[in-house]
This record gives sequence, C-alpha cells and structure tokens, in this order.
Amino acid sequence: MLFWLVAGADLASVPDEQVLNGHQSEADECENQDEEADAMVEEPHSGDEATNSNDSDWSMDCSAGAVVRVKTLHISSPILAAKSPFFYKLFSNGMRESEQRHVTLRINASEEAALMELLNFMYSTTLTTTTAPALLDVLMAADKFEVASCMRYCSRLLRNMPMTPDSALLYLELPSSVLMADAVQPLTDAAKQYLAGRYKDITKFQEEVIALPLAGVEAILSSDDLQVASEDAVYDFVLKWSRQQYTKLEDRREVLGTRLAQLIRFPYMTCRKLKKVLTCSDFDHEVASKLVLEGLFFKAEAPHRQRSLAAEDTASSNRRFVERAYKYRPVKVVEFELPRQQCVVYLDLKREECNNLFPSGRVYSQAFHLGGQGFFLSAHCNMDQQSSFHCFGLFLGMQEKGSVSFAVDYEFAARSRPTEEFVSKYKGNYVFTGGKAVGYRNLFAIPWTSFMAEDSLYFINGVLHLRAELTIKH
Repeated sequence: MLFWLVAGADLASVPDEQVLNGHQSEADECENQDEEADAMVEEPHSGDEATNSNDSDWSMDCSAGAVVRVKTLHISSPILAAKSPFFYKLFSNGMRESEQRHVTLRINASEEAALMELLNFMYSTTLTTTTAPALLDVLMAADKFEVASCMRYCSRLLRNMPMTPDSALLYLELPSSVLMADAVQPLTDAAKQYLAGRYKDITKFQEEVIALPLAGVEAILSSDDLQVASEDAVYDFVLKWSRQQYTKLEDRREVLGTRLAQLIRFPYMTCRKLKKVLTCSDFDHEVASKLVLEGLFFKAEAPHRQRSLAAEDTASSNRRFVERAYKYRPVKVVEFELPRQQCVVYLDLKREECNNLFPSGRVYSQAFHLGGQGFFLSAHCNMDQQSSFHCFGLFLGMQEKGSVSFAVDYEFAARSRPTEEFVSKYKGNYVFTGGKAVGYRNLFAIPWTSFMAEDSLYFINGVLHLRAELTIKH
C-alpha cells in the first residue's frame, strides 16, 4: 500500500488537498529542495515478503507560506499494524473502502529522522543510530506511535551507555505515559541508582545537588545508602533546596507536602528537630503534625515492632521506616525533669556494625540533651587497660559548648541472655566540660573474640542493646 509521509514546520496551515497531492508539486518552486531519499521497505502486491526498493521520493510544496515535504513510501500495513496499535487504528480508519490503498501521516520536520528509524525497526528489529540523543528521539517517536518493542530496545541500548548527570536527569524526565513508564522502567531505575551513587555524600556535593531539579533530588533522597550525619541533616538540606528552588511559600508547601516529605525519614530525626518541624512555616501545619506524630509513635514502639515496620517498608516503595547508614547512630531518649534532671538513652548496634569496629574503629550516636547541654555515646573497639587484648568499650561525651561544666552520675547497661533484661555494667560520676568524655574500655570484661562469638550473651537476634542513664548532680 502507499504511505504518504508529510513533514513540515507548520502543518496546520496546509489544506488537506495540498497535503494529499503534494508529491506531485513542482520541485523548482523551492530553492532548497532535498535530494531524493532512499525508499523504505515495499510490500509487493503478490503478498511476498517485503524487499528494499527505490520507489519512494520526496517532493515539496511551498504554498501558503509553509514548506511541506511529502514522502511516498511503499509499506506493509500488516507488519506495521502488528507492531503498533497506532498504525493498526490508522490503517483501519484510513482504508474503510476496499479500493483505498493509501494513508497520510503528518509529522513535524524534526520528527522525520526518528520516524524513519522507527519504521526501519518495525521491519528489521534493529536501529542504525547509535548516539544517545538520536536514540532518545527514536524513543519519543516510539512512544508517540505506540511501538512498545522499539521503546524497550532503545531503553536497553541507552542503559548500556555511559551515564552522566545530564543524561540521567533526561531519563527521569521522560513522558509519563503508561506505555513509556513500563518500557523504560529499567532505564529510569538505572538513572536513579546512578544519581544516588554519585551524590550519596550530599555534604561533599552540596552546591551541585542544590542545583538539581526535583526528579534528581528525589532519586538521591530515596537511597538507603545516603552518607549523612543524621536524618536531621537530610531535613535541613530539603529545606535549603526547596527555599532556593521555590521562592513562593505556597509552591514550596505543595512540593514539600506532596513529594519531598515522603522521602524524609522523620522517625529517625531527633526529638529536638521534630519540635522545629511543628513550627516551620514551610510545611503545612496539618502535614507537619502528622509526620511528627508518626515519628514520635515509631520512637515509642518496642524495638521488635520497629524492626517489623522497617521490614515492611523495605518490601514496599515507601521507605520512611528504613534506617539509613548514618554517620551518627540514632538513639531513643526518655527525659525527666523531676525530681531530678535525668535522661535514659537507648543505643542499638547491629552485629555487623560491631564487627566493622575491629581493630580500632568507633561509632558515635546522635546527640541528646540534658540540662540544655548536648551529649553523645561512642562505642569503641580498643585495647584493654593492660593492652593485652582487644575489647568493647563504651564512652559518654559532652559536645563542645564553651567552658560550662556539669557534674553527672551515669550508668551503662546492656541486655543479656538468657533473661534479655538490662544488666548494669558500669556506674560512675564525672564533671563534664565541653569536649570531654568518660567511659569504660572493657565494658563486658571479656576479650573482643568472646564478645563477638556466635554464643555471645550480648547479641539478641543480631542486635546489641545498650542503655545509658544520666542524672545531673546538684
């Protein structure tokens, strides 16, 4: 059958009769006529397989102030209809009468090369173009003309090419049609992984990440491997990015409430920062209240329930209960004002986290506060006091804030099998000043090998549960 391909810059201004007869117009009416193009594949009337032909030609129509080119192609309508619902409907609607053997397709001139590649693919299942921009053009054409097999093919080729931040962002901003989303899902997943890997240390690339569009920031903040001090730092970054990108408060509230708030893991933020969320004007108050309550309820849950919620989120697309690999480990804090200022701090460490401390590593907790001063816990693998073997140590430090001093009673405890109750391991008192720390080098009074052994009394379901009680002395 005949297939008339009409390419022009302003097709809306061209009457139908000029389009349909354009291949018969005089070529010398235009100064810059293109050379005759090679034909696409022709379908012989005998019904044999399609073969290459040179019967197609371009002609031009310069009437009505527009340059219109018409290309006549001999094509196999069954092949195109089988590959594309668009062409199936085009041929069905354009050939209602049995004697009709032609249809007309209007496109913009910029789509011509991509469409010719697409038609070639529908015959041969291969493409001649090899560059990422050209493949993206073919991908867009395949989406427009509903050729899912070509979309998947382009997606696979693009995924195997070296990725850059610019190309990854292009892939994330592809049209969101159902057909496109399904076909390019592996490509968009790869783009998200690339951006998350490249910018996982957002403090190192902060200025570059601040300039990224929403799709790029969402890809980065969705990652569990984000290298940040704490979830408080994620919250601060999101506020900074949204204020720079959305100067109008209503726009900022919209993007925070509907998109970015879902990526901040409020259950792992400190209570002090959660209080600030409630008073932050960037968030809608109702949205902020819901997020803060969810975070506080999670903190109040028993540890096994917290792990259950995190496991459920790991299996779903919403990961707000999944803990990231924070530089400072999250803690659970219970504070008392009366009869004395006191706080109880719970720090959980996984077996693999403890194992990674050997031979001289240390891990720090998030800051917690007592009497207006910031404190932290630090777990160490160190040598015992006689330097004869490695052991597990736990220390309590005060953040540097001037020369103020605090007299503090403290007690360290850990859950122990078989009762799984907290057992006191060390008590002491210390006058803290900014930057000072105190603790015990061998908390469990055993060598590191015994502490980490499979039958260790201190790991319950692979988790070491530590507790520190602090009381201000007056």
